[in-house]
Amino acid sequence: MRVALGVQYDGSGFRGWQAQQPGTRTVQTVLEQALAKVADHPVRLVCAGRTDAGVHGVGQVVHFDTTAVRSERAWVLGGNAHLPLDISLNWARETPDDFHARFSALARRYRYVILNRTQRSALWRERATWHYRPLDAERMQRAGQALVGEHDFSSFRAAECQARHPIRDIHELTIRRQGDGVVLEVEANAFLHHMVRNIAGVLMAIGADDRPVEWAQEVLEQRDRTQAGVTAPAEGLYLVTVRYPERFRLPTTVEALPGWLLATH
Repeated sequence: MRVALGVQYDGSGFRGWQAQQPGTRTVQTVLEQALAKVADHPVRLVCAGRTDAGVHGVGQVVHFDTTAVRSERAWVLGGNAHLPLDISLNWARETPDDFHARFSALARRYRYVILNRTQRSALWRERATWHYRPLDAERMQRAGQALVGEHDFSSFRAAECQARHPIRDIHELTIRRQGDGVVLEVEANAFLHHMVRNIAGVLMAIGADDRPVEWAQEVLEQRDRTQAGVTAPAEGLYLVTVRYPERFRLPTTVEALPGWLLATH
């Protein structure tokens, strides 16, 4: 049978999602080892979206094929019993054979969290990007609307991106201030490597008034990564949820914002 799982992880202790050379701690490797103990056979996972080192997963979705007969509850409880504390399984569902965690997805949603105050945080140093200069969230919101829709995002892809083409469709992009935080939410059919972090870097430069609001549109039209400025750090980025056709009946996970964003200091 094919089983889908909802996965949450703190990315700060991993070298990203994808399995690498032996001895490298990745989310895929640790999760496959735990599930193999529950299934009593080797497990190979496919994920909805590969995340880089330091990037967090709130609503990551994976699937695997198994000959083991287990209840959905047993997959979750058994998997969590063998997982370290920085990974947890939220849910399990038996799916049709045509379900694919990556190719069946209709959309992915990412959140980028910026702690925007003069002093850094000791507690949230790996949970949010710290930016000490004041950011104008309204300017960032206006600038970001130029990126909504289907475009060539060559200016926002990493040099090592392996995607076949740079065309992506951003369904929604919003930026809001919440207490000491500035929060970017972006949903698209799919993302290029470093695409969200590069968008965040451009919009932060605009929010700090280093660049005009029109710069986001100019960068997009240039289709040249060298014109887009810095890539924002990984620690502020979260894969929040993945959306699938209703026929698969999979849960969706939307995590509440951390409480420190509600406070002002």
